[in-house]
Amino acid sequence: MRPSGRQLGEMRSVTIETGVTKHAEGSSMIRVGDTHVLCTATLEDRVPPFIKGSGQGWVTAEYGMLPRSTNTRMRREAAAGKQGGRTVEIQRLIGRALRAGVDRNALGERQITVDCDVIQADGGTRCASITGGWVALRLAVNKLLQSGAIVTDPLTDHVAAVSCGIYAGQPVLDLDYPEDSEAGVDGNFIMTGAGQLIEVQMSAEGATFSRDQMTQLLDLAEAGVNQLVAIQKDATA
Repeated sequence: MRPSGRQLGEMRSVTIETGVTKHAEGSSMIRVGDTHVLCTATLEDRVPPFIKGSGQGWVTAEYGMLPRSTNTRMRREAAAGKQGGRTVEIQRLIGRALRAGVDRNALGERQITVDCDVIQADGGTRCASITGGWVALRLAVNKLLQSGAIVTDPLTDHVAAVSCGIYAGQPVLDLDYPEDSEAGVDGNFIMTGAGQLIEVQMSAEGATFSRDQMTQLLDLAEAGVNQLVAIQKDATA
């Protein structure tokens, strides 16, 4: 039995609210169980120096956790004077994931920055950030299309992510914190709406896993991403 009482292949409740901030070109609040992430997308008429003059756009991401998003207060990274390694790794992951669903030529020489701020954490914050971040990105791109700044939709497909793992010897979908902290194997699966893999992060800790188990986790992830894409579609309809 999972601590939450969910079935092995059952997601936590997922909601995505849009238009949650006044100033951002695109914004969403994604809630995956008790994990809540605010995602905002900002349009800028500039690109990083390394692609300036190429005619291509850029999508990047930043990620952070509020001091009391967890059980005990964590120190603000700004107070420490630098970002932690985990933060840097996660925001690079979010940026890579979102760019996989973007035709950067169609975007033109402009940048979209997706900020993902964890309000409350209960496992799966990076996956929620990617899923909610795509919605904020979609809304920002819609504004570009509506204004006539671009004529071709640069978003080629949905992008969503979900965690899976081996908990108490069983493959489970969408790990919450009690499961994530005890799982012998856990992974993050990032996929497009068409079912193409963008990135898979899997690791064993205190256990190993077989190829058959990996296939089981991939099947669970595909089903979970399909559900998330349906929710993204409803949120942006």
